[in-house]
Amino acid sequence: MRIIAGTYRGRRLRTLAGSMIRPTSDRLRETLFNILAPWIDGSRFLDVCAGSGAVGIEALSRGASEVTFIEQSRDACAVIEANLNTVGAARFATIERRNVSAALKALEQGSKQFDIAFFDPPYSSEMYLDTMEQLGSGNLIVPAGIVVVEHRAKFPPNSEYEKLYRFRELRQGESALGFYEFRASLE
Repeated sequence: MRIIAGTYRGRRLRTLAGSMIRPTSDRLRETLFNILAPWIDGSRFLDVCAGSGAVGIEALSRGASEVTFIEQSRDACAVIEANLNTVGAARFATIERRNVSAALKALEQGSKQFDIAFFDPPYSSEMYLDTMEQLGSGNLIVPAGIVVVEHRAKFPPNSEYEKLYRFRELRQGESALGFYEFRASLE
């Protein structure tokens, strides 16, 4: 796996071994960031179920000012830390090693806010509904902020969760990306 564009372009990243790990493909990551390009520069980026950290590090490479990684696995957090050190970006990152729900609650209690969140749980996970509702109901996402969820193309998530409204869906092979805007109030 490699960084596709930006400051760290071409740098190779470590990945996790095992069948439970499904990293976002280079092709899908490139498509994701081509779409996010107008919003990425200077953004505060949240990478939920971060795995190797490739998506969040790509965000830093393309101009995000800071990235918070949420990952429960100790091994995955070690890989994220190693990858951040490899590209020299550790000072722009925070790693929350805990389950998603607890991490989101702690971030909200700490008054953290994000312009963009990327959520990529295991496709067979039961966490889509709870996590999307948590992101859509609180103050973690700024008004007009964007949440992107990667999912199996055959099983798209709902079109809305609390204050999150899907405005685009992109399919690429078996995977798809749902793009949601956070609307603080209905207009």
